[in-house]
Amino acid sequence: MTLQAPFALQAPVALLARLLLALIFVVEGWGKLFNYSGTLQYMDHHGVPGILLPLVILTELGGGLLVAFGFLTRVAAFALAGFCVLTALLFHGRLSDPGELIQFYKDVAMAGGFLALVAFGAGDWSVDGLARSAELSDMPTGEAREQRG
Repeated sequence: MTLQAPFALQAPVALLARLLLALIFVVEGWGKLFNYSGTLQYMDHHGVPGILLPLVILTELGGGLLVAFGFLTRVAAFALAGFCVLTALLFHGRLSDPGELIQFYKDVAMAGGFLALVAFGAGDWSVDGLARSAELSDMPTGEAREQRG
């Protein structure tokens, strides 16, 4: 079996990947809005200043929605990759505890998924992809062909 360039399922698979990566962040960010005091206590227990909670909610909810829709995807994915690494280090650093080790690896793995979005973008089925297509359609044919690669 040979794959044609671009791979026929590339756009829907990229959409599915974005939605799966974004899901936990949208759900958790939304949940923090409705359990603000509990989240503050959790952060305090781990030595993280509560003043950062609005930024955490913005990163999770806002970044998750940006990734889901594929808008400013590389920027949002980069921020969420950093967020995942920080979460692993600040909240799941007790690597001698098997449960914490799994959480640590989960966060690091999600950071890897977000870095793939940084490297490859959101795909054609995204706001970024639609904007790129509109830009290319406004270019003369030869120049647009060069931009597509």
